[in-house]
Amino acid sequence: QNCNHHNAEASSSEQAFHRMAHTEPNLDHDVPWFILPSYWAKTVVALISFLCFANSFDGDFVFDDSEAIINNKDLRAETPLGDLWHHDFWGSKLSSNTSHKSYRPLTVLTFRINYLFAGGFYPIGFHVVNIILHCTISVLMIDVFSILLGGLQFSTKGRRLNLAPKTSLLAALLFAVHPVHTECVAGIVGRADLLCALFFLLSFLGYCKAFRENKEGHNFSIFWVLVSVILGAVAMLCKEQGITILGLNAVFDALVINKLNLLELLQKLLHKDKSLENAGLLRKGLLFRITLLMSGGASILYIRWRIMGTGPPAFTEVDNPASFADSLFVRAINYNYYYSLNAWLLLCPWWLCFDWSMGCIPLIKSVSDWRIIALAALWFCLIGLICQALCSEDSYKRRILSLGLGFLIIPFLPASNLFFRVGFVIAERVIYLPSIGYCILFTYGFSLLSKQAKKKKILAVAVLGILLINVMRCALRSSQWRSEEQLFRSALSVCPLNAKVSHSCG
Repeated sequence: QNCNHHNAEASSSEQAFHRMAHTEPNLDHDVPWFILPSYWAKTVVALISFLCFANSFDGDFVFDDSEAIINNKDLRAETPLGDLWHHDFWGSKLSSNTSHKSYRPLTVLTFRINYLFAGGFYPIGFHVVNIILHCTISVLMIDVFSILLGGLQFSTKGRRLNLAPKTSLLAALLFAVHPVHTECVAGIVGRADLLCALFFLLSFLGYCKAFRENKEGHNFSIFWVLVSVILGAVAMLCKEQGITILGLNAVFDALVINKLNLLELLQKLLHKDKSLENAGLLRKGLLFRITLLMSGGASILYIRWRIMGTGPPAFTEVDNPASFADSLFVRAINYNYYYSLNAWLLLCPWWLCFDWSMGCIPLIKSVSDWRIIALAALWFCLIGLICQALCSEDSYKRRILSLGLGFLIIPFLPASNLFFRVGFVIAERVIYLPSIGYCILFTYGFSLLSKQAKKKKILAVAVLGILLINVMRCALRSSQWRSEEQLFRSALSVCPLNAKVSHSCG
């Protein structure tokens, strides 16, 4: 019956370029994992993500919550709503020399609504909203991962199909229970990252809807492309990282919709080959859609630049000492060391700290420093993955690895110090979106191991063990965010050299 069903759709799928070929490999085939109907899968993910952070619902206002919420006049009813559009995240005027230029008016608006409904500064309502947001995002991740891992395909009735139900569930569970997300969920100011992620995912899903066949028979819907751009702008008004979804939509379009071979395309560009149209650059409206995305992104950035002013954010050396180093070598080597530490937090989120500044991580000033090994390990792995993503003969492998690396790297770029100085050394909250790429790569690696392993059930038990450990770690870490004393004391074992931690504990 399944074969007959596929044969019935074969003729329409050949003419609809947005549908993936039925003959592509299925990531679920060798994965020893359970399969659940869509409704139950989303219910399980929602419940587990709730269990991870439920004990933070009655926590206090801690750390940055004081400045962003309690001392922020933009939350009070007497402050005109219009002021939110001229103030930064902390309630200061964007034109001020001391402003950090964190322009997140929609996030502040949700804080204000919380304050008005609660009738004052009662933290429970703020925490409950954060937990609900994370549960919602985790549920949406099933749909996102089903597209990223299984491809984009629709039934004859226009309903999107989940071609990777097992691996999309596994990836969504990995995302839901990752301990590095605790700061975003248990820390109230982390709502900026949660709201940004919500509209980030909605923008991606909206862009995917552009390729569903419509009654007019058009290849794609300009309306949904524009909706995706608007949702990307909303994500950026929640936090700056949101704008990166437009770049990821373009990458998705090129790799999944148009199935471009990036290495082949690069070679043609370098040799100025006139057959670029045959390579897929101009066919199927790709160039037009990328122009829409780029134009929308440039307009959004320009408007934001005009609102926030032309001056750079005001940070001090204690916030990000590497960015103040005189030597370009010292800056570059320490930035790369920070990248390796962020990668390690994704791989092993055990040493978590609310603040990594003020001496927490001493600068690397010489190549004889043993920490150089971390840089070498990071780039060895990245270069290996990039080579496989570009050069592998398996088109399916190229696509999965490219998407995983894209979702890992592109959302992290605003925090990389490459384009502008940021006000932190490491911030666990900025890894919330890049962890999507990590979950893709982890799940794909698990599927490859399952394909080679003889005892697949042992691998499945091992992954279940990792999920269980992460759930326990999330519960422990979220309990540490319940009060400032517990939070500060938990940081002593991770960053004993941090002067801010020692001062706070004192």
